[in-house]
Amino acid sequence: MDELGFHRVLHRPGTLLDVGAHDGGFTLPFAALPGSRVLAFEPLPESFARLRAAAGGLAHVTLRQEALGDATGEAVLRLPVVDGVANEQWASMAKGYDRYGPHVGERQVTVPLRRLDEFGLDDLTAVKLDAEGAEYEVLRGGAVTLRRCRPILSIEIEERHRVGSTWAVPAFLDALGYDGFWEHWGEWRPMAQFDRATMQVASPDPSVFGASDPYIFVFYFLPREQAPALLDRLRKAEAAG
Repeated sequence: MDELGFHRVLHRPGTLLDVGAHDGGFTLPFAALPGSRVLAFEPLPESFARLRAAAGGLAHVTLRQEALGDATGEAVLRLPVVDGVANEQWASMAKGYDRYGPHVGERQVTVPLRRLDEFGLDDLTAVKLDAEGAEYEVLRGGAVTLRRCRPILSIEIEERHRVGSTWAVPAFLDALGYDGFWEHWGEWRPMAQFDRATMQVASPDPSVFGASDPYIFVFYFLPREQAPALLDRLRKAEAAG
């Protein structure tokens, strides 16, 4: 089951949050789910322009050209530029790219920064988070909302973007009453069974593409009080094909 499948199986009507929306790969499928209202954040101007072109005409989709974090103000996004080509999907508030040699450059963009808790959401049912190492800050800035709404979460967490993040993010969510899982070949396993030494080996250099097999980087978090029932739904959906 892929990340979108997770959200489709466990979908509930309400607000679905897409953090790091890029050009709408999740925003548009979220918008197609019944009873959904989508709130999508994409701070990069070029990516946001494509996102607005793809989803800006949908009345139940709100697009914000902002980054989320644990403060309000501005943040600097750093993009790697490999052989003259900017990699938007690796834009990060948590790391830089000026140390990988002459083949990799860095472009910096100052963007507005907000906290999720500022928006006062009371119907948040699902979160997709892809922040290239800034996941902890995004979650910390939304802790009140997570406690109040108890959404399901899918989060990309990679040690190559921020060392220690596969420990820190699950620990933060554990304190909020969330259980973490990862999926591989149809098996849903708890975070305790995740082996960082073999399942997440990759270079932080954006010009180096090799990675471990498997490379597990999408993790799923369920409210502890609902986790057994939600896991059962996911496993039944996997079995049904």
